[in-house]
Amino acid sequence: MPWNDNANPGPWGSPPSGDDGDGKTPPSRRPGGGGPRRPGGPDLNAGFDRLRDRLRNLFGGPGRGVQPGAIAAIAGAAFALWALSGLYVVQPNEEAVVTTFGAYSRSEAPGLRYHLPSPIEHVEKVPVTSLNRLDIGGGGTADSDVPQESLMLTSDENIIDLNFSVTWRVADAGRFLFSTRAPEEAVKAVAESAMREVIGKTLLDSILTNGRGQVQLQTAELMQKTLDSWGAGISVVEVQIRTVNPPQEAVAAFRDVQSAEQDRNSAVNEGDTYRNRVVNEAKGDAARITQSAQGYREQAVRTATGDAARFNSIYNEYKRSPQATRDRLYIETMQRVLEHSNKVIISGKGVTAPVILPPDVFRPRTGPAAPPPPASTQAAPVPQPGANP
Repeated sequence: MPWNDNANPGPWGSPPSGDDGDGKTPPSRRPGGGGPRRPGGPDLNAGFDRLRDRLRNLFGGPGRGVQPGAIAAIAGAAFALWALSGLYVVQPNEEAVVTTFGAYSRSEAPGLRYHLPSPIEHVEKVPVTSLNRLDIGGGGTADSDVPQESLMLTSDENIIDLNFSVTWRVADAGRFLFSTRAPEEAVKAVAESAMREVIGKTLLDSILTNGRGQVQLQTAELMQKTLDSWGAGISVVEVQIRTVNPPQEAVAAFRDVQSAEQDRNSAVNEGDTYRNRVVNEAKGDAARITQSAQGYREQAVRTATGDAARFNSIYNEYKRSPQATRDRLYIETMQRVLEHSNKVIISGKGVTAPVILPPDVFRPRTGPAAPPPPASTQAAPVPQPGANP
């Protein structure tokens, strides 16, 4: 509906038809007029009129001064606003430090807090859980290196280019604000000094190989000890070495030294390998010879012990039956002598039958002794010369 469409009055009704006869705006359209109030809402005009009348009476009209109540009301409102300005909120990661006329008064934990408004007390919030990182020696690239900070001297008089980082946080907000003027610069100076002291007591090879962790730990401990002696209220979380390199001018010579060190270590390792092999072989031969000698000794002792026991047994038997013992010893000796022989010896006493021998009796006997011939093949005695058949 167009804003100037008077045919449809809308929800507020039709506008008044004209003036009240004297050429003036009807009372119902005058600001604050006394016309009838439409039902269903407050009379805002009447409220503004009452407020204006009260303010006029409070500050006085033309020819009258300001009333004492007005001064008191203004002073009370100003004091209330000044008092409410002392409310403040401390975030969970912060600690508030309250000073009274510039001097340290107290520290406040997180939450809704209050302090006497300025200029009596002042509040400064310090983040105590946030970790701060400080890079020393440069940002890690050749363009960002700072030689004044990164070049250090080791205990064996070698120069190294070392970049490292320090992670720290605020441990005591009051000391942090009032002990040092520039806390970050103080941390940087202490870190550089501590690192130079530790590097000056460490060998170059240890720094380049497996000694970095010890260097980092010693630097952090020395930094913390120095900051605590200052009462800085700072806690060192970590010291991390980023890069360790020789100076650019000495890179080629340093590589030659490293190559020579590797060649020397290789030669030493080869010598150790050869030594270990020869020593182990010699130890093995010595152990083998020792064990063989111990076995031979044991065998000789046991053989001698057995021979002595056998001789004693035979001697006891000889004492009881000398002739039988002699015969048995003779027979056993002849058996040992002739058991590998191919000769056949036959006694011809009292034998008249012909001698018949087995076909394999003259074969070479390389194995164990052949069993004696059976009784049915008993050899016949050889006839004596001149005897009658």
